[in-house]
Amino acid sequence: MINSYIDDKGYERLCDSGKLVHRLVIERKLGRKLKPWETVHHRNKNRLDNRPINLYVTRLTGAPIEYQVPGGIADYVLGI
Repeated sequence: MINSYIDDKGYERLCDSGKLVHRLVIERKLGRKLKPWETVHHRNKNRLDNRPINLYVTRLTGAPIEYQVPGGIADYVLGI
């Protein structure tokens, strides 16, 4: 079980580190750390829906970034 809390902006964060859960999920999905110019968004605008299928990455300019994910997005399971 993940110990987390909802911050004042409505995002889920880990209690021990304060890291944003949606960023950790997308890093697991991509198999690497996010670059400083990459931003994670929720497709359905629900900041608490951190399912990998609901997350996508853009550059700071807002241009979408396409990535190939081994096994496909639907097969990914968060294992924090």
